[in-house]
Amino acid sequence: MNTLSRRGALPRALDPSANYTVKPDRRSRESSQRLAEGGFHSVLFEWLTGRRASKGGTALANRITRQSGPHLAPDAKELRRRLDREVRAEQLNFVKRAVFATSFKYRLLERGVSADLAAELTLRLVTRCTLNTSESDGADDPAGAPAHGLPSATPAQLLECGDQCVARGADTEAISHYQDVLRHVPGHGEALNRLAAAYCRLGLYYEAKDCFRQAISVKPGSPEAHCNLGTVLQWLGEFDEAEASLRQALQIKPHFVTARVALGFTLLHLARLGEATSHFRKALKATPGHAEALIGVGQIARLEGRFERAEHLFRSALRAKPRMRGALAALAGIRTMTVADGEWLADAQHIAASGLPPVEEAEIRFAIGKYYDDVREYDQAFQSYHRANELLKTLAERYDRDARARSVDATIGMYTRDALATEPAGASASDKPVFIVGMMRSGTSLAEQIIASHPAAKGMGESAFWSNAASAGSEGVRRELAASYLQQLIRHGGDALRIVDKTPVNADHLGMIHSVFPHARIIHMQRDPVDTCLSCYFQLFPPVHNFTLDLSDLAHYYREYRRLMAHWHAVLPPASILEVPYAELVADPGVWTRRMLEFLGLEWDERCLSPHKTVRPVVTASAWQVRQRIYQTSVARWRHYEKFIEPLMSLKT
Repeated sequence: MNTLSRRGALPRALDPSANYTVKPDRRSRESSQRLAEGGFHSVLFEWLTGRRASKGGTALANRITRQSGPHLAPDAKELRRRLDREVRAEQLNFVKRAVFATSFKYRLLERGVSADLAAELTLRLVTRCTLNTSESDGADDPAGAPAHGLPSATPAQLLECGDQCVARGADTEAISHYQDVLRHVPGHGEALNRLAAAYCRLGLYYEAKDCFRQAISVKPGSPEAHCNLGTVLQWLGEFDEAEASLRQALQIKPHFVTARVALGFTLLHLARLGEATSHFRKALKATPGHAEALIGVGQIARLEGRFERAEHLFRSALRAKPRMRGALAALAGIRTMTVADGEWLADAQHIAASGLPPVEEAEIRFAIGKYYDDVREYDQAFQSYHRANELLKTLAERYDRDARARSVDATIGMYTRDALATEPAGASASDKPVFIVGMMRSGTSLAEQIIASHPAAKGMGESAFWSNAASAGSEGVRRELAASYLQQLIRHGGDALRIVDKTPVNADHLGMIHSVFPHARIIHMQRDPVDTCLSCYFQLFPPVHNFTLDLSDLAHYYREYRRLMAHWHAVLPPASILEVPYAELVADPGVWTRRMLEFLGLEWDERCLSPHKTVRPVVTASAWQVRQRIYQTSVARWRHYEKFIEPLMSLKT
């Protein structure tokens, strides 16, 4: 999975041209303004309500998942019965419901409830709290429940009721009305899409994805439905699927600018910059000054190291749409922020507090965290980063520590010293591939940039090739794997003597890689474990990297990574791996650059000492950092945050 930072590159919103995609109108904005100014509730009351609601949701999940006996956990039917009984006592206003539901769902996942059942129970909770029903305890299927809207209301009237709820910011009430429409008319396209949009605003993206897919099954020729599905898939980090949905939208409606821009961002995440640029330019030709397309072109300029151009484009987007979240967040990623950026901070904080969906608020919170880190206000920086990660927990699947440990165990058991002792049939004799591995944020991009500065070497960035091969179980066809991978290398690096693949997660696949390319060189970047994990926590990654959202999960993942790397050092030929300590590399780049080049069989070249001058796209989260002169300020960075990161400190031992 490409680890490109999504800061400033998120899809902007669900397609506003779709007649069923509900966006807050003037009444909604005025309602939010009254709420912020103390219209129905004071700000203090809102904060207390949210805090109590969060605790209440967690407590409710604890109660309904209590053990039925010494070793028996309740089944799905029992969980539904308990929830219906408990929720009758809950009197929740619309401010509390979203917070209550989110904390309830996440606690269910923590207690081992499956994702599908947790989603169903959360929806059941929202509906029961909204409508204060008196269903029988024996109800087993919420879809079979009677309609709870106005008994004699038509679907059109129910849709209008839902839209009115959306207009005043009450998405949980809106959900119940849209569901009532679907009870009257199963497969009602507008109800499905409006329901999905409401789910998105509450951060229930998997539920939204299912609704959009149902809407497409009802009306497969709707370009808006395909575009909206593609947007949600982007939020979930499912970029290949997002590309397919967005291309389908454009096939149906070739001049669909919203879908074209969304496709541009998807291709950007997939590191296909040329294709992404083409789509952004087409969007700008059709709609000059299109703010989202300007951000897209600016992101590509950033990845190519043209930071002044990127800033110009981001500011152009802000002129088109003042206080635009994506443009503001992007500005923080192209330079060091200073106290002179107070206006930027005020705008960013205003946007963050405006009631954004979780994924959008998280994006701007990461940017605010970077501002505070840059100006050395570390307490506020950590609070911003923590808030961002907590928001993303509602989007990502729960990190499964046991599954990760079992995966490492299986890899160690498969690739023993004896299994790797002889060169297998079909292995390639090529020494062209160079693999740079390590934890994310351990200096892999810097090492690649140094090597790619050599005239006989090229860098190809990150690739999902070996992860895909492992998932497909295709190690047995080594000859085909080798040929396919070499073709990919040549597409990126031409006839270069060495071509670098700097995918950190390839640390999981070194056994397979060695069995296919036994003469490949492997550089293992090592950085202080606490600095590494903290840097991961401060970076906005796609949801597939769910272990980065929690400090304890990060510590667990790091230990498993360290255990696996110790195994590779024990079973692979000693000459195949070079250990490069990040702190020593930045302290004495001359010494370690020579060692890396000698290890790769490359002659010395002075250009490798000035990697910041090398012109090439860098499609990773470190696109800005590797364009700076080598610096040491990231060493021991954790000391600024020591009081917040107790779960990581055990990694020092």
